[in-house]
Amino acid sequence: MRNQIEFIVHAKYGLFTDPITKIGGEKFTYQIPTYQALKGIVESVYWKPTIIWYIDEVRVMNPIQTEVKGLRPTKYQNSSNELAYYTYLRNPAYQVRAHFEFNEHREDLAYDRDEHKHHNIAKRSVSRGGRRDIFLGSRECQGYVEACEFNSGKGFYDDYGEIGFGPMFHGFNYPDETGINELEARIWIPVMKNGIIMFDHPEECTLVRPIKEKEAKMFVVGENFKSVEEEYTETFPEEVKK
Repeated sequence: MRNQIEFIVHAKYGLFTDPITKIGGEKFTYQIPTYQALKGIVESVYWKPTIIWYIDEVRVMNPIQTEVKGLRPTKYQNSSNELAYYTYLRNPAYQVRAHFEFNEHREDLAYDRDEHKHHNIAKRSVSRGGRRDIFLGSRECQGYVEACEFNSGKGFYDDYGEIGFGPMFHGFNYPDETGINELEARIWIPVMKNGIIMFDHPEECTLVRPIKEKEAKMFVVGENFKSVEEEYTETFPEEVKK
């Protein structure tokens, strides 16, 4: 597929929070990463408002294991102590395959649509472990990205068959990606086959719930935006000098 990148991301812990379990202050992880969490990881590797990243598939490399920790979260209303139990994934590792497409709803950034340069910068960013901090679902779960070939190596679930996980959060529909001034949440039903989860495209998710009205952020070169030409010059200085 065009504009595709492949990498493995791993960490000591992961916490892909089920929103239902957050009501009482506790946090319980999903068994697998959400589409939105993986998209956030890819965007930490390389992101521009000119492009939209789509997660094609993920391969679960390590066995799905959880670990419960008793934590004392910060309380801003009063100084009393309170113990909360967070359930984390232990030693998660995932091979990820993703690709980008141009954001057709951002006509104001049409001048920044250089497919070749965006793809080269993305691949270089993968080889360097990303441009921003990587974390698996939650800020305390520091992760690490390394370039790899998808389907390389042995995974724990390679010959495991089919596993269903029931309805779960897929991702958000943001105004700048949909052209609609509303933030929405998508739900889907994932199925893992021999360790691989093929993600539905966001437009294929039929269960969508509105959250709140929201407007797309504006980007202006020189204020809060760098053109791909500037990004490319900074990423590949050796080529620019030729």
